[in-house]
Amino acid sequence: MTDMTDPGSFTLYRKQTAPGLGTCVIGGAIAAGLGLGAFAVLVMALWISSPYPDSGPGGALHVAAALWLLAHGTELVRTETLSGVPAPVGVTPLLLLALPAWLVHRAARDAADPDERALGARTAWAGVVGGYLLVATAAAVYAAGGELRPSWPSAAAHVPLLAVAAAGFGVWTAHGRPPGPLPDSVRRAAAALPVPAAVRRLFVPERLLGAARAAVAGTAVLVGGGALLVGVSVVLHGGPVRESFLTLTTVWSGRFAVLLLALALVPNAAVWGAAYGLGPGFVLGTGTVVAPLDAAAAPMLPPFPLLAAVPEAGPGSPLTWAVGVVPGVAGCVLGWFAARAATAGESAWSAGRTAAGAGTAAVLCGGACAALAGLAGGPLGAEALAEFGPVWWLTGLAAVAWTGVAGVPVALGVRWWRLRVRARARAAVEAERVRVEGLGQAPQDVEAEGKRGRGRGIGRWAAGLWRGRGRKAAEGEAAAGLVPGGTAGVVAARTEPVPEAGATPTTGAAPTADPLPAADVVPPADVVPPTDLAPPTAPSPTQPHRPPPDPSPHPHPPPHPHLRPPPHPRPRPSSPTTSSPTRAATPSRDEPPADVDRRSGIRVRSWCNFGAQHGSRASVVQGKTPIIRWEM
Repeated sequence: MTDMTDPGSFTLYRKQTAPGLGTCVIGGAIAAGLGLGAFAVLVMALWISSPYPDSGPGGALHVAAALWLLAHGTELVRTETLSGVPAPVGVTPLLLLALPAWLVHRAARDAADPDERALGARTAWAGVVGGYLLVATAAAVYAAGGELRPSWPSAAAHVPLLAVAAAGFGVWTAHGRPPGPLPDSVRRAAAALPVPAAVRRLFVPERLLGAARAAVAGTAVLVGGGALLVGVSVVLHGGPVRESFLTLTTVWSGRFAVLLLALALVPNAAVWGAAYGLGPGFVLGTGTVVAPLDAAAAPMLPPFPLLAAVPEAGPGSPLTWAVGVVPGVAGCVLGWFAARAATAGESAWSAGRTAAGAGTAAVLCGGACAALAGLAGGPLGAEALAEFGPVWWLTGLAAVAWTGVAGVPVALGVRWWRLRVRARARAAVEAERVRVEGLGQAPQDVEAEGKRGRGRGIGRWAAGLWRGRGRKAAEGEAAAGLVPGGTAGVVAARTEPVPEAGATPTTGAAPTADPLPAADVVPPADVVPPTDLAPPTAPSPTQPHRPPPDPSPHPHPPPHPHLRPPPHPRPRPSSPTTSSPTRAATPSRDEPPADVDRRSGIRVRSWCNFGAQHGSRASVVQGKTPIIRWEM
């Protein structure tokens, strides 16, 4: 029997019971039910908290179903009016549009997940859309019996459009958003269109994708700038905005509902602000246009916070003309993204193709702005309030003009600058390659040489400091070859012969022992010499101590003021196996040891002796070259 707690068996069980089309239909229906239920809960909460409910729970549920359809873009019709004439309500709060779109997207993405489902993309998409439309149809039939009734032509157009688009995006997301070619049917239809070859070349996937990204960036800047304009206007009209909010209703539940409605309409206000910055402005009733150049007197509007922030009627002023900065910045951003796409590959686009790409991005940006303007506006009543919001086609044309005029020159300029920087970088790399080939070095050798060169000045300064003659003398010795290498912290030493013990030094005599360096060297302590060196022999008590003569022609300089003579070394204990009196003898405290210079008071030890006594701290630089360590 298979253990179902095993992850492998659970995966096998899940694949064996993989859902089909029916499960996708149920998923779409659940997505629609969740959205409808969220609206129902909100409306019921407001109905319960209202001190003067106009109807019972059935009326509240009818309103919830109508608002859910309004969130899809469906136009509602209010039948009970003072004049008896039905009044349409077609302004869709764009923030409410996000909830059903997200739910359909999630349902389609989960249904088309290739890791959990064995269905095709089309099957999952069709199942989710079908289940969602079944619930939407039932909700429309139910809402038709309330005060807010959906317009059937509008519902038949907007609800399926949102479901199809959101489900398609969800299926595309489930498959990793592949940037592959369009379906065969779409490509055949596009090939059948009578489009010139020059225009057809603009729709190459790579160029079209770059233009789409630039258009999205420009549209985002336009909408963001519109939101900024709305915020500034609300601050400037703070008094009327506050008064309208307080006088619209006096109960807390009503004020809470007004606040929620104002927040849901904030994206609409941002689109209205973008249309105002582009120039066409927006309409507050039939024949009433509010634009930066001129604003007509608006009719009697209901007291609403966002409507109280509308600019006053009258001719334009420098303050209202300054809103043209928003589309100008949007055009510059669009041009920068177009130039970035033009220079992204190894071979950059030509100037003509770059200009064409920026123009295509401007057209796409205009189309997006026109669509947003159409969604953000609509009728709020009959007669004078039949038109409300920006005019979609004027907004789209203004967006194309602004972003095209500002974006194409910016795209060409940024392209030229990026290509110039790239050419200079390539020229620098080529010059460096030629220099390296002339020196006969590899690129890594050049890099190491550059790292070593940063410490050469320190090495010359250190040599001059220890010799007491300053930096200029040290640089002169380094140039003359007395101080080869020139690396930081390491100075090559002059080697002098060391006379044997008890022998009188003779000028010009050949050395009889290994040369012992007599320079002042401070080697780095990162290399440990071999530890099998013989320990030094102490001077015999019967033989007088004679310090080695100074073979250098010049006297030793006085000790550096920052250097102090070290204390006398402690005697090395005698070996337990040796009882020779020579090992037990120690130099007198009144007389400095043999390795301490009488004039400078600085201890000088060869690397062999020092390594024998302190093997873990000794250093060897440049292979086996003997060096001297100055101990401070």
